[in-house]
Amino acid sequence: MRVAVAQLDPIVGDLDGNATAIRRAAETAARDGAEIFVAGELALVGYPPRDLLERPGLVGHCLRHAEAIGRAVPSLTFVLGLPRRVEGDRRPLRNSAAIVRGGRIEGFADKRLLPSYDVFDEDRFFTPGERSFAFEHRGRRVGVVLCEDLWQAEDAGGLRRYEIDPVAELVADGLDVLLVPSASPFVRGKHRRHLSILSSVAKRHRISIVSINQTGGNDELVFDGGSAVVGPDGSVRHRFDRFAEAVGVVETDLAGCVAAGRDDGEASEGLGELFSALICGIRGYCRKTGHDRVLLGLSGGIDSAVVAALAAAAIGPERVRGVMMPSRHSSRGSLVDARASAEALGLGRLDELPIEPMHAAFATSLVPAIGTPEGVADENLQSRARGTVLMAIANATGELLLATGNKSEYAVGYSTLYGDMNGGLAPIGDVLKTDLVALARWMNRRHLELGFPAPPVPTSSIEKPPSAELRPDQTDQDSLPPYEVLDAVVRGVVERGSTIEEIAAEIGRPIEFVRELAGRIDRNEFKRKQAPPILKTSPRAFGRGRPMPLAGRWNPGDPPPG
Repeated sequence: MRVAVAQLDPIVGDLDGNATAIRRAAETAARDGAEIFVAGELALVGYPPRDLLERPGLVGHCLRHAEAIGRAVPSLTFVLGLPRRVEGDRRPLRNSAAIVRGGRIEGFADKRLLPSYDVFDEDRFFTPGERSFAFEHRGRRVGVVLCEDLWQAEDAGGLRRYEIDPVAELVADGLDVLLVPSASPFVRGKHRRHLSILSSVAKRHRISIVSINQTGGNDELVFDGGSAVVGPDGSVRHRFDRFAEAVGVVETDLAGCVAAGRDDGEASEGLGELFSALICGIRGYCRKTGHDRVLLGLSGGIDSAVVAALAAAAIGPERVRGVMMPSRHSSRGSLVDARASAEALGLGRLDELPIEPMHAAFATSLVPAIGTPEGVADENLQSRARGTVLMAIANATGELLLATGNKSEYAVGYSTLYGDMNGGLAPIGDVLKTDLVALARWMNRRHLELGFPAPPVPTSSIEKPPSAELRPDQTDQDSLPPYEVLDAVVRGVVERGSTIEEIAAEIGRPIEFVRELAGRIDRNEFKRKQAPPILKTSPRAFGRGRPMPLAGRWNPGDPPPG
């Protein structure tokens, strides 16, 4: 059976554009001899559509597009993801895949397991399907399940347990091939788990599985593709490119395939996949919001240097503007490093706009109200002056401002609202400082194969003690523990949900030390609620997938009563 895998990068809500991309891919697949064409979950509307699903007319337009695509390429049987309305359901819609032949919809596979953890909120919109779905194709029985119906939260560490197994139900009725349209967001290490799950399910049930995953960036989510074909013996017979669109025709009955994508090797895991995910997210956000240029504050520190390098890789260095904004506390070394970063990357523009006059004017204006600003108030004035400069440039030029804060800083509030948190996107807001250092070293070692003419991050930006340079001789460790320790606490509290006792034992620090940091993470939720969208790369990122109360008080470190 020759199945066309359409690993596409839809724009959420762009029904006409998405339908056109599907039709063009289908025409190519038909010429290559495909019999069945499968795109990703909700491919016609894009995933996640969120409250766009409530817009009048959207569901009907999806159905009409599905029928039109079928008429345009009548030789193919289509499996097209779309929302559909079923009267009498407790919620008005179902997350479905339409089976289309000759321009006529012959049936629907409805998603039965609706994830409602992490970034997922499908139970808000959809009613689960009532039964698993299969159709006949030239004497073969072909089953269709959508995303979670196969993964069953195993790829997310078993965050949820389900009472039904849609795949097992299909197999019980007889099954030859299973098609799995998905829109599974990227998390570091998840692709390997996907391949393991696919292999296990295929081998257990002695069936072939074709898994199709969306690719590209949509808002804060990155989709890595990585579609795969697995044989009944559990062997992975083909993997499609990750972080790129791909269309190929696979032969489910043979060990090989036709028009196959390549294996991406090094980018399949670790720092390579993190790098690929971040540039995919930046590129997708810029393209889909209509921005072709970006800017950022270039301080000479590692955070801004890495973000500049990622932006250059994503959209081209000529489209990236760096802005140096020295104050009286800025070291000469920082200015040298900022210039070196811009030169190594070949940035399109580097501006130097000292903030001292603005800082002085702010401070003088505030004297009648609070006297001469000191301490945190004075430090934040400097950060907010820089934020004002950057936003003014963004307003004047239409460039997208990239915030340069990392996850470690956002966790404990080591960031300034309306200052360095300004921006339209926070590319590294889900990357811990220690991981950022490792990524910078990795990019420098592999700069030529990554497309950088020289190591993109100055060595001194990596090695010097991190500092906000908002007061004389300041370093981050004046008010923070070493990042190796802080990151272990953040990983335990935020990403794993570990107890205070478990974290304390892991890092060899007192329980009270960990409890104070956990409380600090909670107290700074109000800042993170006002942060730009953060590209998700970890099991649990700040943002939509971690909806914490702003005024909550309890944390895992609170002692028990009595």
